[in-house]
Amino acid sequence: MQGNMACVEGAIKAGCRFFAGYPITPSTEIAEGMAKKLPKVGGYYVQMEDEIASISAVIGASWGGLKSMTATSGPGFSLMQENIGYAFMTETPCVIVNIQRGGPSTGQPTMASQGDMMQTRWGSHGDYEPIVISPSSVQEMYDFTIMAFNYAEKYRIPVFLMADEIVGHMREKVVLHDNFEIIDRKKPEEKPCKNPYPFDVDVPPMPVFGEGYNIHVTGLTHNEKGYPDVSPETHDKLVRRITNKIRKNKDDIVKYEGKYLNADVMFVCYGTPSRAVKHTVEELRKKGIDAGYIRLITVFPFPDELIKGLDASKVIVPEMNLGQIYYEVERCAKGDVVLVDKIGGELHRPEDLEKAVFE
Repeated sequence: MQGNMACVEGAIKAGCRFFAGYPITPSTEIAEGMAKKLPKVGGYYVQMEDEIASISAVIGASWGGLKSMTATSGPGFSLMQENIGYAFMTETPCVIVNIQRGGPSTGQPTMASQGDMMQTRWGSHGDYEPIVISPSSVQEMYDFTIMAFNYAEKYRIPVFLMADEIVGHMREKVVLHDNFEIIDRKKPEEKPCKNPYPFDVDVPPMPVFGEGYNIHVTGLTHNEKGYPDVSPETHDKLVRRITNKIRKNKDDIVKYEGKYLNADVMFVCYGTPSRAVKHTVEELRKKGIDAGYIRLITVFPFPDELIKGLDASKVIVPEMNLGQIYYEVERCAKGDVVLVDKIGGELHRPEDLEKAVFE
């Protein structure tokens, strides 16, 4: 199965019943797949006029009670940023899939990149804490799409699934299994809901429009009742709560895969390049090099403590960009941190990674 279609299967399995999007290479197969499958399970597909409208519709559908998602690539992701900020401020659960391609601008529509990673962290304005998941295989496109919906529902937050053209378009065997829990948002018990945004609850239950909750939703700083209050005190309480609900639960959210974690030479990788890293580490160990790796499954929240705990003398970060997550690793790691960048649409080769070890 193609990676993009595995994403579709995972979304349907997770309970997604609304998709709004605009066709953009290399993510279009996700829109096509959702257009075919959603009506068969009682869901809704809408092709919008652009990506700004797409994320707006996704937010609206989520407040209408449906698990909702969109899929795009770099230029469309850029257009979504303002309303992504609105989704963080209003605590709207949704999933945004980005099949990354070469940029800036129109760039390389059919080639792979990891150039949008820091945009997930700082692309919108203000203070917020995102959850960002990075798949490296077609199986993980299925598994991690379900994970993304579960995080979105559990923490009332937009969740980013950041793949790339290689993962989106490659074909591999996929097991469409049921070995997971499906998490659904909680609804308030009282109607009307007098305090939909309590400051003393990390993740408040989410009302649904049209069910008698009679609540107000705004992107302005709002008090516990949901009405605008831009005072310093209210802004501090609100924004600290919506950031702390992620920071306080890092142990539940952060996921990684690692091998030979006490090695002298460590690779820190994510997404497609980790496929080359795993092979290279085993080959290096055959040559007597003490090498290991950590693959970030959740790139954000960034696992500061994990990276700070490495005793490696050299930490190598391969990325399909000119350095983004590299700077996060450099901020935390003790040893010499080396970036192995790769742009142009091609994946790292083992010799690229070995060269960084011996230089």
